Amino acid sequence: MGGNVDIVRRAFDAFSRRDAAALAELVDPDFEWTSPTAGVAGRLEPYRGHQGLKDYLADVARVWQELRSEPEEFFEVGDRVVVVGRIYAWGVGRVVDAPAGWVWRLRDGLIVEGSAYGSRRGALEAAGLRDEG
Repeated sequence: MGGNVDIVRRAFDAFSRRDAAALAELVDPDFEWTSPTAGVAGRLEPYRGHQGLKDYLADVARVWQELRSEPEEFFEVGDRVVVVGRIYAWGVGRVVDAPAGWVWRLRDGLIVEGSAYGSRRGALEAAGLRDEG
């Protein structure tokens, strides 16, 4: 796997530790993150920049007692890394144990954009890939 995959793996690791400083080192100052947690938290806009990362982690702590991302497969597609796996979460009267996918766009060794999807297929299609599995 290439350098972009390694960067995304490090981002998942930093998220699992809720390490905002480590995440900030991996993302561009103009980073934009779109996540279902935003809707659960009542947020209408994507999370933006380093402050957006802090806001996202605060929302995660507020609306989920536990939120775990378990990436399983990584696909590098040009400047993007597509990740498929599972998400486990509980809190705010919800329990989630479901397939998930993420698409990350990188530039100059930093993550500039990320989106979470509720399925493997959604993430693959967002990156222009077909789901053969």
